[in-house]
Amino acid sequence: MAETVAKKSNTNPNSSNKKETSNLLLGRFEIGKLLGHGTFAKVYYAKNIKTGEGVAIKVIDKEKILKGGLVAHIKREISILRRVRHPNIVQLFEVMATKSKIYFVMEYVRGGELFNKVAKGRLKEEVARKYFQQLISAVGFCHARGVYHRDLKPENLLLDENGNLKVSDFGLSAVSDQMRQDGLFHTFCGTPAYVAPEVLGRKGYDGAKVDLWSCGVVLFVLMAGYLPFHDHNVMAMYKKIYKGEFRCPRWFSPDLSRLLTRLLDIKPETRIAIPEIMENRWFKKGFKQIKFYVEDDRLCNVDDGLMDNEDDAASVVSDYSVSESDSEVETRRRNAGGGGSLPRPASLNAFDIISFSKGFDLSGLFEEKGDEARFVTAAPVSKIISKLEEIAHLVSFSVRKKDCRVSLEGTREGVKGPLTIAAEIFELTPTLVVVEVKKKGGDRAEYEKFCSTELKPGLENLLREESATSSFSAAPAEPPHLLRVLSEPMHMSSDIDSTHYITSDIASPRYLPSDIESPHYIPSDSDT
Repeated sequence: MAETVAKKSNTNPNSSNKKETSNLLLGRFEIGKLLGHGTFAKVYYAKNIKTGEGVAIKVIDKEKILKGGLVAHIKREISILRRVRHPNIVQLFEVMATKSKIYFVMEYVRGGELFNKVAKGRLKEEVARKYFQQLISAVGFCHARGVYHRDLKPENLLLDENGNLKVSDFGLSAVSDQMRQDGLFHTFCGTPAYVAPEVLGRKGYDGAKVDLWSCGVVLFVLMAGYLPFHDHNVMAMYKKIYKGEFRCPRWFSPDLSRLLTRLLDIKPETRIAIPEIMENRWFKKGFKQIKFYVEDDRLCNVDDGLMDNEDDAASVVSDYSVSESDSEVETRRRNAGGGGSLPRPASLNAFDIISFSKGFDLSGLFEEKGDEARFVTAAPVSKIISKLEEIAHLVSFSVRKKDCRVSLEGTREGVKGPLTIAAEIFELTPTLVVVEVKKKGGDRAEYEKFCSTELKPGLENLLREESATSSFSAAPAEPPHLLRVLSEPMHMSSDIDSTHYITSDIASPRYLPSDIESPHYIPSDSDT
């Protein structure tokens, strides 16, 4: 597979071929210079003509992968890259396709390969330690999500303009679902100089232990400037790897030598694991755990200084592109001039409402499914946000707020990462709002459990509180025509004044989900 980012640090992406730059990819990306290529794909530098952002686009020949039987492989790579969103891993932004090509739009890493840096000579200990710390952080993140890279080497480790490491090329990676009944992988893969001895034994191997062996070889190379196991004859090199025959140079500190001995242990059962590495004295020196979150489908780093203040930490938001609804909210905030009061929610129009459902079948508005849900309430925006915060605190979730959006993030690390839920409030009428809830990350089963045991009961309580508050007011006005048409049959309680809501058999708020359809997809054979 071709690499997904720049493979040559001296490449000038702006000096592109006229023929290549004259074409726009799907009207959105200006294609620039070729960065690298492989058997099935080519990688180009490209620029988003709307934002000006530089990206790397991996162009895969669809006919070749169909003939090679690699369709499942490509789908798995996409799934893996969406699962491992981390500051030290090259990001996949989106996937697009035409009848003949598949396009991976990825983060462009300007610094080139770590290999180019170490090829000039061994690195200083503090520099090598920083790279190794970032590598272990990324690898540990992958392993916690059941992803194993299986081809870690300096050529697949890239450096950004700030000198931070990025793990790339998950073409040989595997997920825990691929393990056999013995709980091990059996595919022989990897780069000879970095492959673990148990892979050579062909008796099955633990993906996590194999990655850590490769990390040990990488660390040795960074500090020594050469490979721990090397021979011009590949079979002779395999014998050295299988026996674990290597020597640490005299300039290695005792702590480093001990760590490498544990990493390059030929017995996977006694090889050091990531929790032990994190507690290792050599590793811990100057180590800072990265704090980050995903918002608007982008990675956002949390500044440690902001985390000192809980209120500031809760309001940390992404500085990435502002959507149309964000612009409306900003305008309302400026016009409101109401000090610390919340802005008016973005309004929904007829097209927004229709888009909630597949095609024009509005019955889908009242069936719960997928990872998105919506409900209608007359509760004030401030009370909705307070209720969401209350629900989050009950289950020890962290909360981030921005205007009429709330992000809830769990602390428990699951296979697919912590559960992350985004809630956004939209104005339906002057007295009614729609609350849209989406799963942004984490396990779907955990999300469904959270919705059924925490979110729904909490929102149900909010509706009851609103009912109690409004029970002393005047009789309710005629329900809005739109709700009456879209929700038939529906029940409007006579003892509720200002709150219009749709009840189920258990009197919980009825959620209004939308179909989850990505605008970018890989066409099937029938599509082509």
